[in-house]
Amino acid sequence: MSSPETSTTVTKPPLEHLRADAVALVGVIFMALATAAPITAMTGNLPVIIGSGNGVHAPVGFIFVTLVLTVFTVGYVAMARHITTAGAFYSYISHGLGRIIGMASGLLAVLAYVVFEASIAGIFAYFAETAIDSQFGVNVPWQWLAVFMLLVTSVLTHYDIKVAAKILGVFLVGEVVMLTLLAGSVLAHGGGPHGFHFSVLNPTGAFAGVNAGVGLFFCFWSWIGFESTAMYGEESRNPKRIIPLATLFAVVGLGVLYTFVSWMVLSSNGPQDAVEIASGITPLDLFLDPAQQYLGHWAVTALLWLMVTSSFACAMAFHQCASRYLYAIGRERFLPPALGHVHPRYRSPSVASLTQTGIALAIVLIFWGTGQDPYVGLYTLTAILGTLSLLVVQTLCSFSVIAYFRRNHPESRHWFRTFTAPLLGGLGMLAAIGLLLANLHKAAGPAADLLFFRFIPWIVAAVFLSGIALALYMRSKYPEKYKVMGRIVLESTTASDTRKPLSTRT
Repeated sequence: MSSPETSTTVTKPPLEHLRADAVALVGVIFMALATAAPITAMTGNLPVIIGSGNGVHAPVGFIFVTLVLTVFTVGYVAMARHITTAGAFYSYISHGLGRIIGMASGLLAVLAYVVFEASIAGIFAYFAETAIDSQFGVNVPWQWLAVFMLLVTSVLTHYDIKVAAKILGVFLVGEVVMLTLLAGSVLAHGGGPHGFHFSVLNPTGAFAGVNAGVGLFFCFWSWIGFESTAMYGEESRNPKRIIPLATLFAVVGLGVLYTFVSWMVLSSNGPQDAVEIASGITPLDLFLDPAQQYLGHWAVTALLWLMVTSSFACAMAFHQCASRYLYAIGRERFLPPALGHVHPRYRSPSVASLTQTGIALAIVLIFWGTGQDPYVGLYTLTAILGTLSLLVVQTLCSFSVIAYFRRNHPESRHWFRTFTAPLLGGLGMLAAIGLLLANLHKAAGPAADLLFFRFIPWIVAAVFLSGIALALYMRSKYPEKYKVMGRIVLESTTASDTRKPLSTRT
């Protein structure tokens, strides 16, 4: 029986490579942060956390989730230092917990990232409709805005990944600068009418109140996408170094930003007034009022448009994620083999990218045809479906780290990095799943009345079981193909290499 680390070059079918050395550390960080969409996370999630979750203790909720995700990331990046692949979770779990659970997790990851783009199309359309109406007095139907966004994203992601990285970088810098200016202006003015409120940083506040679970879930939701760094390993320079650094930077950087902004927003409005505003009919006033008071009307206008560009960048980043998962499983021929083809010039996963556009467009059209609201229906429900799917995958990934290092790389085993941290991270993710399931109706809000809402847990279960069934079938009928499942990785290279070889670990 061969070792899990034994590698043989795959010649049938021939593997098409994504463009090697296409992005550096900054590019990977930009794409990871763009999926989290800081300004969308703040304007979309913080009002819910304050109004219906942790209340005045929202900053502590972000601190708690930062700690959980940092612990998870320690194990995640330990795996990334040994396995580089566009399949990320799919390959990690296959190497750690076996091909059967790996395939089930891979299909769940595909589901998550596929629906995330459609979800963000909904909130993009909602933000764009609001901005255009307020600035120009023109009412553009949200459906056309969503379709427009999907088509533009499809065109931009067709080219070299450098194009997407530069566009995402511009949008990301704009939104981070705006959030920092807003929070910094409050800090410079000594807080709100009653100064700074340090009581909102009381550590026990993370679990205070009957709706703390809702608040913590929305805090977790604000980081969704940070883990996408690993998907760019095959296209990044020195991935064994870049991917761990980018992932840790994304987690900690977002944690610091979210905590600081939420604290300043509470201080500028006054904690109790902030709860009332967040629970009211104009929750965006949490941000727009301080922007008007401390920065001027230009900042209000800038915030409105940056919410649009932030959601656009987020959708593009999720499109990249979905395309790479479809490509990774397609090149192994467990999905249509054409998905594993790359563009002959740009080396982008062009077929998978077009397929993802078609799927996202179909989801938008379904919600359009059933007369759903872009925010309440399309955004909320598909985001919950994707988040639940991804939390399951992240949980399994944590435990796969422990299993993988029990069998491999004794020189890298460490009591904290490869056992305690992934164990705690996995338990933290299980807790997040529990929070979501226990507060599913509250998280969905008005969307809980829609029929699709009732099917969300069953869709996740059905996709996971389908992955198990597919893996068992392949093991029984096509054992040679089964051996490839989740095992195509990018091997280490030397300085003289001109192309990084893909191989399958049997």
